[in-house]
This record gives sequence, C-alpha cells and structure tokens, in this order.
Amino acid sequence: MFAYQDTQGAVEVAFTDRHGGVSGGPFASLNLAEPGSASAEDSAAVRRNVDVAVRAFTGTHADAATPPVVRMHQVHGADVHVVSAGDDPPTGDAMVTTEPGLVLMVRVADCVPLLLADVDHGVVAAVHAGRPGLVAGVVPAAVESMRVLGASSVRAWMGPHVCGACYEVPEQMRADVSTVVPEARAQTSWGTPSVDIGAGVRAQLATLGVDVVGVERCTMEDEDLFSYRRQGQASGRLAGLVWRRP
Repeated sequence: MFAYQDTQGAVEVAFTDRHGGVSGGPFASLNLAEPGSASAEDSAAVRRNVDVAVRAFTGTHADAATPPVVRMHQVHGADVHVVSAGDDPPTGDAMVTTEPGLVLMVRVADCVPLLLADVDHGVVAAVHAGRPGLVAGVVPAAVESMRVLGASSVRAWMGPHVCGACYEVPEQMRADVSTVVPEARAQTSWGTPSVDIGAGVRAQLATLGVDVVGVERCTMEDEDLFSYRRQGQASGRLAGLVWRRP
C-alpha cells in the first residue's frame, strides 16, 4: 500500500503504491484518482480506496470515523490554498494547513508529489508539481505560504515520479522549461530531449533553503506504481499524504 512512510515528531508523511485497494482491471488496485476524472474508474471504488488508504496512514480503527481529508482539483498551476477540515476541494496545486488532525492528499501518476512540513511550528503542505507547475512556480509559492503561517525550518519529501531518463519531450518544450529552471534540462536514456521534473523541484527547494528527502522510484519504470506515460487513460493515481497528529 505504501511506497514510503516517515514520521518526524507529530508529522507523518506517506506515498502510496498501487496495491491494497479494491479497484480492478488496469486500475488495480489502489486507484486514488479524483472522482469524475478520466482516471476515476468507478467512483465508489475510488472512495473506498481513499478510506482504506487514509485509515492505514493514520492508524484509524474500523469502528472509528475516518479523519478529515482535503484533496484538490489539480490544474497544473501555482495557486496555493490554506485549508481547514470541512473545506470543499480547492482548485489549485498546493494546500497548506496548521490544523492538527487534518490529512492533506495530492494525487499523481508521473508528476512530483511533494510533501512539506515544519515540524516545530506545525505547518504542513501538499504540492502537485508537474512540468507546467514547476515552470509556474508552485513549489516556491507553497513554501512562501508556509512561511507566512509561521514556518521557518521546512523539510520536503519528494515522492515517486517519472525520471529524467524516461520523460521524453520535444526539444522546444525542453528549452522552454530549462529557460526557467535550468536544472530540469535532461536527456532520455536513448538520447532524446527530456525534462527532469524532480531535479527542477530539488533545485527550487535548494534555493529556498529546504532539505529534501527523495523517494527515488520512477513511475514509468516501476509497475508497482501508476504511470500515465506507461498506461495512458487507464492509469490510476497514487497519492502523497501528510498530517500532524492531533
């Protein structure tokens, strides 16, 4: 169910893999896609998968209520939302909260799922950083929002995503991205232009003084993970989860 988990003080983070859910077919089995999206498959199955994943992440017993979760309508932009329990899913690509007991969820299938936390000040964030979001500056925008809420020492966890050796793009697209984030310029293992989103995110975080813990698993290469590049419309979504225990 989890490709990675970590605990720092009261803050817990995790990235899911594709196992341990109830979805079938190409979405098997822990598809966490946004309901109503092309990768949502059966909405009831996705809702069940979210419940199963969040309960496992938080250690919630079957006879207790699932902790509140806030998800996003992700649009590959740079909008950041400060959220609380009970909020409707915001439209944007980053969420920040200081509310203990609230789980933030970001969904991906090749983009970078980025989780952020200042453990001492109790500020956490979840970020969807794809190629357009990297260029738009969603990562620095999220860190700035955290600092406005009192964060000072921020740590980042970068989850599974497509690697630079696999993420082939047209030459002009690589040039456009590397003009903004030079560190993202890359080449595939077969010698064609590519973008390394993870390297770009790391570079932006380094400029902001944020240490990074990286989960070095490529979604396109690892069949235990969902990948839009590998599976197309039949790809489900994995998730990054972060919360501060109440």
